[in-house]
Amino acid sequence: MQPIGWRGYVPVALRQYFDPAPLAALFLGVSSGAPFALIAATLTTRLAQNGIDKRAVAAFSIALLVYNLKWAWAWIVDGVRLPLLGRLGQRVSWLLFAGMLAIATIVNLGLVDPTASLAATATAAILVAVAGATFDIVIDAYRIESLTPEQLGVGSGMSQYGWRIGSVAAGGLALFVAARFGWAAAYIACAAYALPAMVVGLVCGEPPRRDEAAARTRQGKLQTIVGPLLEFLQRDGALLVLAFVLLHKIGDTLANLTFRLLFNELKFSNDEIALYDVGFGFWAYLAGILIGGILYARLSMQRAVMLSLWLMAVSNLSFAALAIAGKSDWGMAGAIGFENLASGFGGVAVVAFLSALCDIRYTAAQYALLSAAGSVIGRVLTGATAGALIEALGYPGFYVLTTLVALPGIALFWWLMRTGLPEPRR
Repeated sequence: MQPIGWRGYVPVALRQYFDPAPLAALFLGVSSGAPFALIAATLTTRLAQNGIDKRAVAAFSIALLVYNLKWAWAWIVDGVRLPLLGRLGQRVSWLLFAGMLAIATIVNLGLVDPTASLAATATAAILVAVAGATFDIVIDAYRIESLTPEQLGVGSGMSQYGWRIGSVAAGGLALFVAARFGWAAAYIACAAYALPAMVVGLVCGEPPRRDEAAARTRQGKLQTIVGPLLEFLQRDGALLVLAFVLLHKIGDTLANLTFRLLFNELKFSNDEIALYDVGFGFWAYLAGILIGGILYARLSMQRAVMLSLWLMAVSNLSFAALAIAGKSDWGMAGAIGFENLASGFGGVAVVAFLSALCDIRYTAAQYALLSAAGSVIGRVLTGATAGALIEALGYPGFYVLTTLVALPGIALFWWLMRTGLPEPRR
């Protein structure tokens, strides 16, 4: 029988990417990526261009630590019903509520003036982080519960596509608008990127597996809070997995949050940053996701994750080379291309791995815990020491260091491969 509808014109190998749940994951990812980008690279550029000292700029990355604390209130998204909006369903109502919070806080960040008050700017950035982290909690839960276990790899890839589209589009739009109309207008325009996830919730409704999860979690509030962690810790190998999650992204996070400082030091313009970091990097990232999806299907989960860890570690050396070479269009394109290719591949493998570990009863809380733990150490080190390390070691030495600190995570995952990983949950 011939395929019916427009999907019939899609190549068979790609058809699974166009099923409703993976497509929804794409749009959810768009809304997830935008708030993070606006308080990471975009805010770094804004502060640097306003003449803020690099140590103070690096310290602003501490605002991103809010994302690492989202596990503390993720249980609320799982267990607390919102008044009025709650009639639309647990996940849909929280998508709408968190989306509105994201819009309001992004607009607020655009209206503050860093040159007038760094404290007010830091407070506004933290508010965006709280709203963005809450948005992420429900977005991740909605994505995992909408996908069947067989779709986790495809869905993770589509989510990463969306995240990159959202972060790049928000970052690119912010640079473009800021260069012409100022930073306030830039942030107000970028607040609209919260809308795709909200529309997904209204159009698609509650995830099919949410009713199943609700039926299995009719319990007291205390169990709702502690249950996700206790269930995870009772599994074989749980502590080793948590240790790996804490360690595996230290080098990658430490490096990524300082790229814009390097670009500013090398005197790249906003338009050059938009062309290479935002534009070329975007396509390299998409290529990495496509390659990652293909290799993830052909390799075992363990081998795919291990390969991605090595690629992400070694890619930091390309920025050491750029720092040595000085301002170079080809050097910037090569460094950004390699880093984004590695990150795209790693996103597919690691996100699918973490998603597979979540019990359907505690999707929001467990994924929040695992994803938040992944970059907490790197963000603490960036905010506390990155500026001082760059001044002490120079940019080349700093990026060599970020490669070296990634090695313990790789070694631990090798040990996990030898001893056996926890089985995926249902």
